[in-house]
Amino acid sequence: MKHEIVICMGSSCFARGNRKHLLMIEQYLADHGLTETVVLSGSRCEDQCRCGPNIRIDDQLYGDINGERLLELLSRHLAT
Repeated sequence: MKHEIVICMGSSCFARGNRKHLLMIEQYLADHGLTETVVLSGSRCEDQCRCGPNIRIDDQLYGDINGERLLELLSRHLAT
């Protein structure tokens, strides 16, 4: 099953942590051998700036992302 992760790259989300989160996602995918089964892309804005930083995993939008929550979400969605 292919998964999709869309990371908001709007200025607010990017400044609030998604720059670091992008690197964390790339590292997680590499470490778990998931680079071929996950499509990682960016969006200009998810229109939820107040709730940012925002990340969408398999059409589910998550806001207020921090490093710990991000790793938990990746584990939950991408566990094989």
